[in-house]
Amino acid sequence: MAEILQKDGTWIFDGDALRLIPGRDKSVGLLRRTLGELVVPLGALAGIAFEQGKKSGRLRLRLRDGADPLLLATGGRLAEPHDPYQLTVESDRYGVAEYFVDEVRSALLLDQVPTGPVDAYLLPGPAVPLAYSAGDGTAAFDGEHIRLEWNWKTEDAKASAGPRTLALADVEAVDWQPSVGLENGHLRFTVRHAPTKAPAKYDPHAVELWGFKKDPLMALVAAAVQARLPHPARAAAAVDAGTSLTARPSTPSPPVAPAEDGHDALLRRLRELGELHRTGVLTDEEFALAKQAVLKRMLHHPGG
Repeated sequence: MAEILQKDGTWIFDGDALRLIPGRDKSVGLLRRTLGELVVPLGALAGIAFEQGKKSGRLRLRLRDGADPLLLATGGRLAEPHDPYQLTVESDRYGVAEYFVDEVRSALLLDQVPTGPVDAYLLPGPAVPLAYSAGDGTAAFDGEHIRLEWNWKTEDAKASAGPRTLALADVEAVDWQPSVGLENGHLRFTVRHAPTKAPAKYDPHAVELWGFKKDPLMALVAAAVQARLPHPARAAAAVDAGTSLTARPSTPSPPVAPAEDGHDALLRRLRELGELHRTGVLTDEEFALAKQAVLKRMLHHPGG
């Protein structure tokens, strides 16, 4: 197991998943603190990097496209203090950070985790029910319905229609954007049979955001809704095939082969690594790193 403890947070890796625990330092953004501990399965990772600076460094995780509903809903637009996949590292812990990176990379290599996109969410998204207020309204989501309520700052044309309740089945997409410069942000829901190009200020299916402290919390609503919508990759495949996700008949899953004994699987992996090294696919350094990871795992699978 590898662990790095900082004021910014604690990251723990047990070989199968990473636990990302936000710190209590004032530099930790409101979204990270509200989101709380995040468990990222190894299979959701595309990579990890450590960037050194003079006074501090930064660990960064890169997730596979489509794995996390939060990243999908926000389009990767979360600012640094709110991004749960970054960790500020103090200069006296650079060695620990480098060891942490080596451990994660070894596991990715050992498990042959692909770096490409996925067609199913590998993280569950924020728990429901949840409700947050920011900008010109409050957004609440209970897993089946989204409720939008307006405040005294809402434009009259939008507020006059009263609160809106949207069934999840009628929502085709969700989008969160922060305010940038003079451009306001929004939390917007694309509703089936009700397309609109109106600015969020006038859109009854959107909350307008002005760049205040609680704006990022609306990203949690977006992520919770995104996690319960059909995955974009599957939706696109259904469109390409000319079928509907709801109309497609379910097919039985292929039988799953019995799990291979852990010790035998690790021995087989050692042989595969040796062959990859002999044929030049793996460099000496990559082979040594992967072999070390396999041997370490074998210590936890004694016998055969």
